[in-house]
Amino acid sequence: MASPAKDKSGIVEKDSTSSGRIIAGVTETDAFYGGSISLDPAEEYKMDHKKRGLVLIFNQEHFFWRLGMPPRNGTNMDRYNLVKRFEVMNFEVRAFDNLKLEEVWDKIAEAAEDDHTDSDCFVCIFLSHGENDHVFAYDGKICIQDVTALFKGKKCPSLAGKPKIFILQACRGDKHDDPVTPMDVVDHDTKTNKVEVDAGVVYTLPSGADFLMCYSVAEGYYSHRETVNGSWYIQDLCEILKEHGQALEFTELLTLVNRKVSRRSVGRCNDPSAIGKKQVPCFASMLTKKLYFRPKSD
Repeated sequence: MASPAKDKSGIVEKDSTSSGRIIAGVTETDAFYGGSISLDPAEEYKMDHKKRGLVLIFNQEHFFWRLGMPPRNGTNMDRYNLVKRFEVMNFEVRAFDNLKLEEVWDKIAEAAEDDHTDSDCFVCIFLSHGENDHVFAYDGKICIQDVTALFKGKKCPSLAGKPKIFILQACRGDKHDDPVTPMDVVDHDTKTNKVEVDAGVVYTLPSGADFLMCYSVAEGYYSHRETVNGSWYIQDLCEILKEHGQALEFTELLTLVNRKVSRRSVGRCNDPSAIGKKQVPCFASMLTKKLYFRPKSD
């Protein structure tokens, strides 16, 4: 992720007098709260709306040849697993394959303009290659910050105070545990379940509360995808959702996914230097309450 600004809280500033004398020891604070604030650590998001909410899935297997990006074999299995899992969780799922840049923005804008008043939350998933703070559509890049900005309170008031979850299956660098052969040396065999990697770097955080950013891998590293079974991250996310999605708090669930993926290692791969390498997902939470997806009552 981009490096955060240097923390300047608690710095002792020195004020100059007209005589040139320095007065040391003046500590400035950024805010003052009158009275104590009582916070309930067990407070949960309200999840008893009429509808669970909308899930957008943008699945990119193929790319315009001028981008020079290899196809993402196995991603259709990720799409299938995600659609199945979120439908079981009572979400409305809209899944799209290989959309062009303009088409992706049309679908995102449409979702941002929807009325989510009767919904618990919103989920957006990108299965693609990445670069810096962008993911790729068929023919161009999409800035993740521009996407999240459309779902902030002022732009999308019906989602204000509700969880907004973004799941990004894409690489965030060019390393496994050690430097490896560049990722244009990949396997294209869809009949055997070998490991490939997703290109590029994705790191971005939206400003504002109630966002949850879920990344398939920590910053700087490859994200692994099997040519038959799909990506490690989406496989394990769907499996953990199936086993614990109705019982565990969602960030606890994501921690389990981190553990499950971290226990994997590369087996069959056309790049010998990748054999035995690992992957660890991560997430960044701006949630302000606990998030549960308990069964909805009829």
